[in-house]
Amino acid sequence: MTDVADSPAARNRERREKAHEADVVVVGAGVFGCAIAFALANQGRSVILLERWMHEPDRIVGELLQPGGVEALKKLGLERCLEDIDAVPCYGYHVLFRGSEVSFPYPPVSGEGRVIVGAGSKKEVNGHVNGHSKGEKTPVRPEGRGFHHGRFIMQLRKACMGHPNISIFETEVTATIKGQYGDAVLGVETRTKDPETGKKKPDTFFGQLTIIADGYASIFRKEILGTAPVVRSKFYALELIDCPFPPANTGHVVIGDQCLALLYQIGTHETRALIDVPLDHPAASPAKGGVRGYIENIVIPSLPPHVQPSARAALADGKIPKSMPNSWLPSKKQTTHDGVIVLGDAHNMRHPLTGGGMTVAFNDAHLLSTLLDPAQVPNLGDHAAVRRAMATFHWRRKSLTSIINVLAQALYSLFAADNWQLRALQRGCFRYFQKGVTDEPVALLGGILRRPLTLAYHFFSVAFLAIWVNTVEVCGGALGPLMLPVALVQAVLILWKACVVFLPVFGTELR
Repeated sequence: MTDVADSPAARNRERREKAHEADVVVVGAGVFGCAIAFALANQGRSVILLERWMHEPDRIVGELLQPGGVEALKKLGLERCLEDIDAVPCYGYHVLFRGSEVSFPYPPVSGEGRVIVGAGSKKEVNGHVNGHSKGEKTPVRPEGRGFHHGRFIMQLRKACMGHPNISIFETEVTATIKGQYGDAVLGVETRTKDPETGKKKPDTFFGQLTIIADGYASIFRKEILGTAPVVRSKFYALELIDCPFPPANTGHVVIGDQCLALLYQIGTHETRALIDVPLDHPAASPAKGGVRGYIENIVIPSLPPHVQPSARAALADGKIPKSMPNSWLPSKKQTTHDGVIVLGDAHNMRHPLTGGGMTVAFNDAHLLSTLLDPAQVPNLGDHAAVRRAMATFHWRRKSLTSIINVLAQALYSLFAADNWQLRALQRGCFRYFQKGVTDEPVALLGGILRRPLTLAYHFFSVAFLAIWVNTVEVCGGALGPLMLPVALVQAVLILWKACVVFLPVFGTELR
């Protein structure tokens, strides 16, 4: 789209490209940065988008977008970014637990956005599902997508490049710029590579509002938020080629005696395997072959036999697989620093086991752009108005993010169990799935059901089922009822462990 000479759009473009001034400066052209830049530009805002390196990124997470994220992408007008990147549909999950397995699809959603619980194919009669009436639209199965992260990012950047209200600059942001008579952020300092000399020279960019989305390794997080992520483990990645793993179009969670792995397709021929390795895990010590030894000796034997050849082939290059830290970073209310907001992974992270990061990012971008709409905040330099919007943003986002954050941390604790109480909860969780209670849990995981108390209900239902299963096991031996006192003591310890796993994280989300 070409700007008409002397039009407001043309003048704003000239102002961005010559004076480096705009309504909004966005730092980081990743998932959140591109989404918020595009959303604000669609509202008529003039946007500068800064990225250190515009080449296609090579990253091993951010490759599975849950259905709630796909829906948010559509609301942002960016759904076309899922096209032409060989994205693979994902319709649910498949859990393998020490030789046993269970599959559960995302539950259907009515045309009015209502999650239809218990709508399996056996319960569908004459097109009516669980009370579905003739007046409603036919329910549709939610769909997630798996893809190569870099290809998706390049599509997001392409959308931003084509927007008349966005100018993108490849430059390294080094510091914020504050006013002479106050602490309000006015923009950022950068270093830009001179195409003629190849050397970097100082540069500056100014905006009424600066949005920093510089990722999990943010250089601004400590300065502005005063927070730091907690890392308990790393994901090591393998790329499996033409790997058979039925059911297709499904995210696979493999739980072994000493291992946890997540597998999902990221292309027609490629399957990503993410292997969780806790920090200082004894089975991954140098004496036992390090991470490669752990994967080869512990993880691969736990995979289904038809998957093992592809995994061994992916490990055959002799290199240590690429890794990413699995971080936990609770969100923080942002109403004290004028002129600047920190969002995306720089602001809030959770374990990537449940693939919820991009869903949070796109929903945050949609919510923030709605709260900053020119009809509500005409001037982004009105710090009081932006603070009010951010106070609302902090609480309103929690209907989704509290679920995804708590679920990610709680499930990781259960799936990577390292003591007998957690292993009891792990068995209870799998038995819960086997009993068919999956629609609401997987809808919560997929970002399509936004009821935090429903998550609490299911988690403690799992805990009480785990107590029952453990009691039956303890009292089912030769001593029978004589073991009941032991079972009661263990029941208290299991419930206590469930509270320790769930309540602190849930409480953090209420702040």
